Amino acid sequence: MVLTVTDIAVARGGLPVLEGVSFALAAGEVLLLRGPNGIGKTTLLRTVARLQPPLAGAVDCAPDAIAYGAHADGLKAQLTVAENLSFWAGIYGGQDIAPALRDFNLDGLRDRAAQNLSAGQKRRLGLARLLVTGRPVWALDEPTVSLDTASVGLFAQAVRRHCAAGGAALIATHIDLGFEARELDLGPYRAMPPEDAGRFDDSFEGAFL
Repeated sequence: MVLTVTDIAVARGGLPVLEGVSFALAAGEVLLLRGPNGIGKTTLLRTVARLQPPLAGAVDCAPDAIAYGAHADGLKAQLTVAENLSFWAGIYGGQDIAPALRDFNLDGLRDRAAQNLSAGQKRRLGLARLLVTGRPVWALDEPTVSLDTASVGLFAQAVRRHCAAGGAALIATHIDLGFEARELDLGPYRAMPPEDAGRFDDSFEGAFL
């Protein structure tokens, strides 16, 4: 298994939101996290990515194995598309940016500043960074926000290729991504009443890890 989560509890704003969550992810697998807004999908992903500690339980994954992508695109506005990808490639060890540009249909935009991209183009660029990390486990929070149907298809193809090469993906999403995946409904693991969960915003995050 590339990722094993054992009986973890997670908190937001100091209050438990999920407890008793366990799952395992093998190479080549996709696991979709399901549940209503506010249930704790973002909090769980942040905990799995080691951006915050669990209240209980354990996350077992190789060091530096997870690439985390959240709601924010996390781009450097003044840099071009190619410069943004090259920056992240340098951070993660010099991966070639050409496949990322190709797979997310960014070749024609490579010299455009990120600040001049549309919302969907920014999202594609943010997702393209996954391909230059070289990390085997993708933990993604609503990755298709702002994407049109064609771009959702590009993302789905990227996930398929990643898994075919031995990677894995943990994805919080409300939509059908069009590929075979296991699903985990977080409803049974809710640690607070729905009326209390609604008081919290489940969208806070660092943009990328």
